[in-house]
Amino acid sequence: MEKVKKVERRFAEGYCFKKIFFLFLIGCIVGTYYEEILMLFEMHKWVNRSGLIYGPFNPVYGLGFILFVVLLGKNYKTRPWYVNYLLSCLVGGITEFGLSWFEEVAFHAESWDYTGYFLNIGGRTTIPFMLVWGLGGMLILYVIYPWLSSWIERIPVRIGNRLYPIILIFMILNMCISYSALFRLGMRNQGKPPMTIVGEMLDTVYPDEFLHKAYPNLVVEK
Repeated sequence: MEKVKKVERRFAEGYCFKKIFFLFLIGCIVGTYYEEILMLFEMHKWVNRSGLIYGPFNPVYGLGFILFVVLLGKNYKTRPWYVNYLLSCLVGGITEFGLSWFEEVAFHAESWDYTGYFLNIGGRTTIPFMLVWGLGGMLILYVIYPWLSSWIERIPVRIGNRLYPIILIFMILNMCISYSALFRLGMRNQGKPPMTIVGEMLDTVYPDEFLHKAYPNLVVEK
């Protein structure tokens, strides 16, 4: 009996990895420009707030976005709104704290330090910021996620399936290069020479001057 090939009716239909990836991508871009606009009003100049070397992508926001969707999105309609709000506060705060800790341990660097801020937690996040994360989570769950999910599924299947692997590979390479370069930056500031030809290449292509320009808010431990 001949097997009937399943035809994909809509791109990234339902709750799948393709949709989560595109939500991550959108979160990265929106988060970058959100911070840059805030910096423009605060400092009266445009400051790069991207988290990757190539493109306007800040994975902190992309990760935060998809964590709200993955951890809270499936059953948010069955929970009271105030429970969703409290859970959103926790998800946002723990994510920000965890990423700050990981950056310090992995790269011996920090991109933000809230020491001295009101009700800060180890300088990595603050209670007021967690309350804002809660509002952001509510906006994501009740407004942004349903709208974006529907919008992504309206992408023509043929176009979406061609763009998806290209963008996915680009983002994987972009993140690998960016984080490897940051790792070498931390090692250089500790006086540790490269151990492989890859490390030598990173030192040549992405020297300190280049990375401090790409990450103007980065503080590296010495």
